[in-house]
Amino acid sequence: MTTYVHFTDEQKYLANNVDLADFLTRQGEKLIASGREKRLASDHSITVRGNEWYDHAIEKGGYAIDFVRQFYNISFPEAVTMLLGGEQGQSYQPSDQKKQEPKKFFALPATHTDMRRVYAYLVKSRLIDREVVSFFAKQKLLYESCEKSKDGTKEYHNAVFVGFDENGIARHAHKRGLYTEGKGFKGNVDGGLPQYSFHYNGTDNMLFVFEAPIDMLSYITLHPQNWQHHNYVALCGVGGQAMMKMLELNPQIQEVSLCLDNDDAGHKASERLENQLVESGCQCRRLISQEKDWNDDLINGQQQQSNFEMKMS
Repeated sequence: MTTYVHFTDEQKYLANNVDLADFLTRQGEKLIASGREKRLASDHSITVRGNEWYDHAIEKGGYAIDFVRQFYNISFPEAVTMLLGGEQGQSYQPSDQKKQEPKKFFALPATHTDMRRVYAYLVKSRLIDREVVSFFAKQKLLYESCEKSKDGTKEYHNAVFVGFDENGIARHAHKRGLYTEGKGFKGNVDGGLPQYSFHYNGTDNMLFVFEAPIDMLSYITLHPQNWQHHNYVALCGVGGQAMMKMLELNPQIQEVSLCLDNDDAGHKASERLENQLVESGCQCRRLISQEKDWNDDLINGQQQQSNFEMKMS
């Protein structure tokens, strides 16, 4: 029998208002920056911002108490007690009490005059084939942005991976910082529709699914034979909306290859996506990179080849 615990309205309010990033960090969870939100390293489908959370895989979210109940599989009293600091009396940072921001209208970032930095980053740093980069640039699926800081003193350049809908209208964009030093920025543009994330429609019955656009381009570089006949989608996360939209718009697709990251989060997401595919009647298989992801495979393979050629010379 569950013991009844009385909480005042103020206690419940304080618990529900705890900043989840602060709470999770103190629980030992690793968080990854994802635009203005933070993503759980242990489950890339879950993002948090202030006292709010959202699971992109199941399209469900809420506030701190519900999150702790589901994430730790505990009761309401246990969740409130945990958020209030438990027996240790630890207090967590409250979320910012700003008014909820209205949903932003989606718009592509401003275009730079050239793509010099994009080519330098993707071809020289990430070792993606130049012809592959050029193909997606000519299709208007990839470009370089140039955005000013709020005070107008700085410029930020990003590779922008665009997702169009079936009518050729841009509905989604993923940005990747072009700086090679430090941890690069990456995140989705506000207001985009996740079901139209970065993708390419081929003509055959095969679909390849990735977490990130750079992994998708890396895989194509590693497997260039007849690549333009196949279908590809980068989820820009681990939610299945874009994968299912590809199946809806390309009824010829019968075989799906899940090419997500070779880590715990990628394995977990692949299992979930595989269940979705089985229900839709598609054949499914997993393609697993040797390293953490396909770009790591590409870079390490090139380095090993270079070392081998040096030894032979």
